Amino acid sequence: MEVRPLNTGTAWYKFSADGGIDRTLVEATKTAIRLGYYHLDGAEVYNTEPEIGLAIKESNVPREKLFVTTKVITNIKDIPNAIDISLKKLQLDYVDLYLIHSPFFASSDADLQSAWAAMEKVKASGKAKSIGVSNYFVPDLIATMKTATVTPSINQIEYHPYLQHGGPEGPLLKYMREHNIANAAYGPLTAVTKAKPGPCDEVYASLAKKYYVSEGEIALRWCIDQDVVAITTSGKEERLSDYLRAMTFKMTPKEVQNIAQEGEKKHFRGFWQAKFDKDDRS
Repeated sequence: MEVRPLNTGTAWYKFSADGGIDRTLVEATKTAIRLGYYHLDGAEVYNTEPEIGLAIKESNVPREKLFVTTKVITNIKDIPNAIDISLKKLQLDYVDLYLIHSPFFASSDADLQSAWAAMEKVKASGKAKSIGVSNYFVPDLIATMKTATVTPSINQIEYHPYLQHGGPEGPLLKYMREHNIANAAYGPLTAVTKAKPGPCDEVYASLAKKYYVSEGEIALRWCIDQDVVAITTSGKEERLSDYLRAMTFKMTPKEVQNIAQEGEKKHFRGFWQAKFDKDDRS
């Protein structure tokens, strides 16, 4: 599975599926596509699949150029029906990547294994080119792999300097690497947005000055230089355009390491806080 290193998420969230098409979301997605963000990351729970589908249709970009991801959790108990609903909303025959949005629906290993077996059938049907998971931790992956015939291609997790999951040799990232499960980062801009101020501020500012880019682009590049897929979201055309500069330079291994070391001085989890203890860095 080939995934572009920088992608746009469509977590422009709608709190309800009612109310018809939100043209603002359609236009934001069309803007992203026009700028060259061909990997579109959505989810059934975002309630934006109809907008993504309409944006794809109106953009007139060949389907083979796009990499479309969506996720299941609302209809997790009926995955075969869930993918059909998502495809209808997206106006597509298939998605490139289909993910289980989180493991928190499961009350047992058997629940995880049953859901993954259903995902494997979706892949076999051709309705998803690749399948993976999101927000899974080592116990979830171990349970899933016990009965899997297809290894999850990717695990999409919150990942930034203030939530490194123990680093490359920590249990999660090490397990993923050993089993060829790619790492996709959501919230990669956290250290330069909602978690500011913090110990990374100075090194981000210094590197932004050195490379003539924004601190946000340094944050994205920090992921990319670790072979982590970075997923970012913005409704502003200028910001989306600027983020593409993250693909035009490369930081040194020492600079990547410096950001990681400074990041270890602070812990911040931006999502799913209710599922974890305050100081849980897993």
